[in-house]
Amino acid sequence: MQVEVNGTRLWFDVDGPALVPDGPAMRERPTVVLLHGGPGSYDHSYFKPDFAPLARQAQVVYLDLRDHGRSARHDPADWTYEICADDVRAFCDVLGIARPVVYGHSMGGFVAMLYGARHPGQAAGLILQSTNARFDLERLVEGFRRFGGDDVAELARRDYGGDEVNDAEWARVFAAFGPRVPDAEQLARRINNPEVGARGMELMRRFDVVDQLARIDCPTLVCVGELDAVTPVDASREIVDALPPGIGRLEVIEGAGHFPWKDVPDRYWPVIEDFVVGARQ
Repeated sequence: MQVEVNGTRLWFDVDGPALVPDGPAMRERPTVVLLHGGPGSYDHSYFKPDFAPLARQAQVVYLDLRDHGRSARHDPADWTYEICADDVRAFCDVLGIARPVVYGHSMGGFVAMLYGARHPGQAAGLILQSTNARFDLERLVEGFRRFGGDDVAELARRDYGGDEVNDAEWARVFAAFGPRVPDAEQLARRINNPEVGARGMELMRRFDVVDQLARIDCPTLVCVGELDAVTPVDASREIVDALPPGIGRLEVIEGAGHFPWKDVPDRYWPVIEDFVVGARQ
């Protein structure tokens, strides 16, 4: 499905109903809007079928950000994290999604943070999964050194620093993201946009929204795998510390990396489901 919002056309899909029969009435369930990672290299597809369990408690909306996946393409020079955040607000407004829980994974967390900061009063909650509010190359490199060794750390330094590595070298870096990562079949489903990927990486290297987090006004779950090399636990602690007092909650998932739903689903889904249900109460 596609919808025109904020000067673009966004593709989305839905798992689960927003309303369910409950005796003599219809009961409203939470709506979770999923924001994928990237930039340029991912779309909603790697969430499927893994996020189907979330539909037990909520309506789940899979969204391709502008210039990603099946959404409309524009001049890559115009792409920013901020415009994607404004798209999320417009998307929810057009579809009548009131008080969504916005879930941002990795780069999607950048967009979710900006959405919360730029549009306070809109969300019922934010889930910031495996992300960071400030790009810190040395912190990232040390994460890869801890979980992948010196050689992988230096490959990560090159790639994230702007000196691209080859496919075989990147495979070594990607393998250190955690115990389990999307497999070749899942990755083959993606629709890539290399031009926006290059633009997004350039912006990522300057990304720092720590000072903006004080404007977020909704309950925020900051979740990270203890074995996450690319967005280490310290990056999540930094987010929680910058949020207004009382709204942030840090969950470190034992035995998990950058894709914790793959590593320890039995421990992961209760944490997410409890937050989603609680955020709408």
